[in-house]
Parts: sequence; C-alpha cells; structure tokens
Amino acid sequence: MRIYWIVSAEMLLAVTGAFAYYYWPQFLTLPKTQIPQQISDANGQPVVSWPDRYLVGKLGAFDDALSAYLMFDYLRSQDSLRGRQVLLATEGASGGLPYRISVRLPDDVLAGVAELAELKTNHLTSLFEYSWITQPKLSEDLRQTNLFDQAYNSPDFPKLEEIPSVELQPYVRQFICFKSLVDPRTWNQSQSPLSPPSLEEAEGLAADIIEVAGFYNLPVDILLGIGAIENNFLNAPGDLNNAIWKKDVGTNDIVLRRKGSKAWVLNSSMGIWQITRQSLHYAHQLFLCDTRDYSKLSQQLRPTEQLDMNFLSSHVLTTYAALLLRDLIDYFNGDVFLATAAYNGTKLHPNPQYASGVENVANYARRVLGNTARFTRMNKSNSGSANHG
Repeated sequence: MRIYWIVSAEMLLAVTGAFAYYYWPQFLTLPKTQIPQQISDANGQPVVSWPDRYLVGKLGAFDDALSAYLMFDYLRSQDSLRGRQVLLATEGASGGLPYRISVRLPDDVLAGVAELAELKTNHLTSLFEYSWITQPKLSEDLRQTNLFDQAYNSPDFPKLEEIPSVELQPYVRQFICFKSLVDPRTWNQSQSPLSPPSLEEAEGLAADIIEVAGFYNLPVDILLGIGAIENNFLNAPGDLNNAIWKKDVGTNDIVLRRKGSKAWVLNSSMGIWQITRQSLHYAHQLFLCDTRDYSKLSQQLRPTEQLDMNFLSSHVLTTYAALLLRDLIDYFNGDVFLATAAYNGTKLHPNPQYASGVENVANYARRVLGNTARFTRMNKSNSGSANHG
C-alpha cells in the first residue's frame, strides 16, 4: 500500500511539472523592426515617419518604355502633380513590369496615404501602393528619371517617314492607346463613359494611318495631331445639333425642316476624325474624281462607288480624312498649317487656333516616337556589338 502511494505521488508531481512547463507564463522576445517607426506631433496632428526613409506612391507600371514615358510626361503635367517629384525608373530583375512610375509623397504615412487616395480619386492612378525607400534608392530613381527625360528630348531623332512601317506601327498604336486612355470621357461616371479602342482596334488604326499617309503623301504626325485634337481617337458622334441650309438634298441627307426650295439638313460629325456629313459628301466626290490607283490601298481602306453613311467603316473614314487633308494641302499650295486650320474650319475661314493645337501634338508625337526609334536602334546596335565581341 505504501508503494502505491509513493508511485501515485511521483506521477502527480510529473503531471504537475509538465502542466507548469507548458502553461506557466513565459517572457516573449519580439524581433526588433528593421526600420523603427517614429511618431511625432506637428501642430496637434500625429506624424508617422521612418528615419532616413522616403515615402513614395506607385502610380503605374508598364512593359515598354514609350508607354511609360507618355504616361509619366502626362502625369507630371497635371495640377495635382505639377512641381512634385514624379519618378520614372526601371524595376530591374523584379519579375514584374519593367517600367515604374512613382511620386514622392510627404514623409508621413497618414498624409501620404491621403494624397495617394486623392490621386486615385482624380484618376491619376488605378493603384494604391506605397513604400519607404532609402536615400540611395531615391537618388537612383531621380538619376534614371533624368536619363529618360534626356533620351526623349534629344533633337537627333529621325522623321517618322524615315522609320520603316513595321517599326513605326507599334509606336503609333501605343500613342493612340495613350491618348484615348487619358481622355476623361473614358472614365467620367457622370455620363455614359466612352470605351477606348482595344489593343486590336488601335493596332488596326495605326496600320491604316501609316498606309493612307504613304498613299496620299501626308505627314503621319499631322494625322496623329488631328486624331488627337478631334476626339482623342475615340469613336463618338459630334456636333449633334449642327445643321445647314441646303438646296440640293441627297439620299444621305437627314432633313430637319424645309423652307421653300431649301432644306435644313443635319450636319453632325462622325468617327474619330469628326468628319461632318457634308464634308463626307465632298470627300466622296474627290474620290470619284481621283486618278490615284486605289488598288494599291488595302481592301478595307477603299471607298465604294456609292456613298452610304449608314454603313461606313472606320477604315474608310480614315481614308476620307486623309483625302480631305490632301485636298486642303494642295489648295493651300503645300501649306500644312493652313490646310490643318481649314480641316476644322473652311477654306475661306480657317481655324488657326485648331491648327496650332494639331501642330503641338504633331511636334510632340514626332519627337517622342522618333526618339523611341532612335534609342531602340541604339540598343540593338549595342546588343549586336556585344554579341559579336
């Protein structure tokens, strides 16, 4: 019996010891944070910062330098970001999209997050990502931003007409996509938003623009300027209330009312080129009288013998826009500025303000797309030399 109690006591002590070992409160050692936060007070407001770190917000990521630079240049020109440190740099071997746009935020989590949220509300970013970076990292991003700026502002770029079509087409496509994406009508929720062209549609439009520019001997950059100024390459009707008096009414005319022998007909605009219905009539007459060999144009770009405004493809509208511009350049004896002004106005009453806008966009497209081609060739040349060596 005595042995029984001794064994029982030993078992009880063992169980109690095990319980105490597992459930007795222990000291918990937490790892120290690599970057200690610092909370301070500024005019009664808390400020959360990190010593020797800078807060940046990510605005976008891109897989090609041209798209990245176009968006970077647009963002830094906006009122919310003007004068701020907007950065364009490469991600290196991170495995993600190689080009990153970011902005230096206030070095306070609360204020920085609030500013980033406001930028997202204003559609200047679709992201909500921020991080703390070191001084060497900030300096490197600033250095790369400066290099991108120098590269895209070099005066030693080729003319767009000197760039082979197969090389130029993706640049034009990216320009079209960029211009349509930054148009507020694609995201404005107060009305039904317009859809930007898909990648396939932008590719087709870029091919059309380059082809008709060659066929009619037109500057590609001027066509890009007109497309951007007219409608940012968005397919939307315009001038819906525009109408004119007309004596000879055609089958494509929409008569709003009549007065004696005249009719008040609708003269709205259509397509990305915003060609009015009456200008389309005139362009079609130009086509019928034209002596150029239209068999050299792709099938989808060729107008038909009969004009039917209810079944006009976007391809043929691009042809008509180019033909109208060619006619205006010939009328003004090669003066592209006056021809562009008349595209929006008339031959008797050109619109110089419109022409200045087109010229600005054309100059920008010429410089940015031309420099893209320039350093793409340089990179290929350097790569070839390295492989040869």
